[in-house]
Amino acid sequence: QAHLVESGGGLVQPGGSLRLSCAASGFSLDAYAIGWFRQAPGKEREGVSCITGWDDSTHYADFAKGRFAISRDIDNSTVYLQMNNLEPEDTDVYYCAADMYTSVHAMCVNGQLPYDYWGQGIQVTVSS
Repeated sequence: QAHLVESGGGLVQPGGSLRLSCAASGFSLDAYAIGWFRQAPGKEREGVSCITGWDDSTHYADFAKGRFAISRDIDNSTVYLQMNNLEPEDTDVYYCAADMYTSVHAMCVNGQLPYDYWGQGIQVTVSS
């Protein structure tokens, strides 16, 4: 059975960094696009960054450019989101999702779609 499990969240001060991990099991990443999304209470889920498993194409939301970096480790079936210079506005529940052979742009701009697999989400809190 396929699963995605997020880890690496927590509490960090403004200006700090966190690295989120999305570990996949039950399927191979090289046929999937993996995306990071976030959602605050009462708001729609929005795309943060996405990456393809087959050619390393990436997409970043405007707020993530220059601060966040997405990467993948196919051998360990894990996708990472390095988040630097975090701001209180980055406080959200972060989710990873996987969808087979999807464009990273299309995936990242559609946070509401029922992608093939979703993780359970992990809290990121940026506060002093």
